Amino acid sequence: MTTRSGSGLRRTLGVGDAVVIGLGAMVGAGIFAALAPAAQAAGPGLLLGLAVAAVIAYCNATSSARLAALYPESGGTYVYGRERLGEFWGYLAGWAFVVGKTASCAAMALTVGAYLWPGQAHAVAVAVVVALTAVNYGGVRKSAWLTRVIVAVVLAVLASVVVVCLTSGQAVAGRLSFAAPGGAGGVLQAAGLLFFAFAGYARIATLGEEVRDPARTVRRAIPLALGIALVVYVTVAVAVLSVLGARGLGDSGAPLADAVRAAGVPELTPVVRVGAAAAALGSLLALILGVSRTVLAMARDRHLPGFLSAVHPRFQVPHRAEAAVGAVVAVLAATVDVRGAIGFSSFGVLVYYAVANASAWTLRPGPVARVLPAVGLAGCLVLAFSLPGMSVALGAGVLAVGTAAYAAYGVRRWRVAGR
Repeated sequence: MTTRSGSGLRRTLGVGDAVVIGLGAMVGAGIFAALAPAAQAAGPGLLLGLAVAAVIAYCNATSSARLAALYPESGGTYVYGRERLGEFWGYLAGWAFVVGKTASCAAMALTVGAYLWPGQAHAVAVAVVVALTAVNYGGVRKSAWLTRVIVAVVLAVLASVVVVCLTSGQAVAGRLSFAAPGGAGGVLQAAGLLFFAFAGYARIATLGEEVRDPARTVRRAIPLALGIALVVYVTVAVAVLSVLGARGLGDSGAPLADAVRAAGVPELTPVVRVGAAAAALGSLLALILGVSRTVLAMARDRHLPGFLSAVHPRFQVPHRAEAAVGAVVAVLAATVDVRGAIGFSSFGVLVYYAVANASAWTLRPGPVARVLPAVGLAGCLVLAFSLPGMSVALGAGVLAVGTAAYAAYGVRRWRVAGR
């Protein structure tokens, strides 16, 4: 059954659709890329970093699910911060999300291009952005259907990698350890890098106006998607570590491809490349959905140009917001290689979830109800400032620019109101 929300967006997504969209964002390119830098930071303590990231992600997911059930609107933490903490905190979360994730969109598009046609990565990236924007323009059901296909392909490829690694003679259980040569700092930095790969469940919350029975659907879909993603990440990490070891994993530019090669099945390498391209495609599709819905919410409050708040009369999607996000991402993908310059995105995501946890803290009095938001808030802040220094500096700079823009908007609004 399809219903319409008051804003004009069409409520068509059920629990299964929402879980798949969350998985498309989480089990994305991060599984092919995040393991190596995490192993560099923590060594064998990678698994401990994964556990820390999972605990904080669970706290964030719980907070987001409770808030999404109460505020079933597009925009996610932008809406929660605005309603629970005040306009500025919601704006800051939305700003960090939109700017950081727009760069992530361009990075994912370039990743698809690099895997499919390395010599023409920028051209392929632009074509992919245009195609996915067109899919999203046609309605969220089409996006959910395409995400199902992508997730099925990625999970099949990852299952093949796990089976090949764990059944090969190269798998050594002794390579699995919670030892952390870099100490707590290395583990926390690895957790911060791996947390970025878990953060996709926010896409479910940002689609709050497009799910049926949001109080039930969102609260079930977020933990389900996170649980499945955690199982996938742990299984793949164990399989790859058992073959490559922490040092080999940390030195690898393509860890899953190197793992199947080391396991004695080099012919599976092209399949891994296809899986990586599909994973990046799934992440990009979910990112464009999430960013455009946050842009819609901010445009409604005039923190972004008001024309971006329009909803298509036929497809019931924020078509102008989607087109604007697609255009900006396409320009970035065509002109700049942002794959190595989006460290601030992790910082922004952690700030975004810090605001979500602070918002959830206000929902119900009492120490028991506030344990998870408190742990999530503290964890997000610790991980944010455990990231490499350049990432922290870039992230802080982005937030400063957003704060200045907000202040200028406030002055302009005050002058208009005073006339």
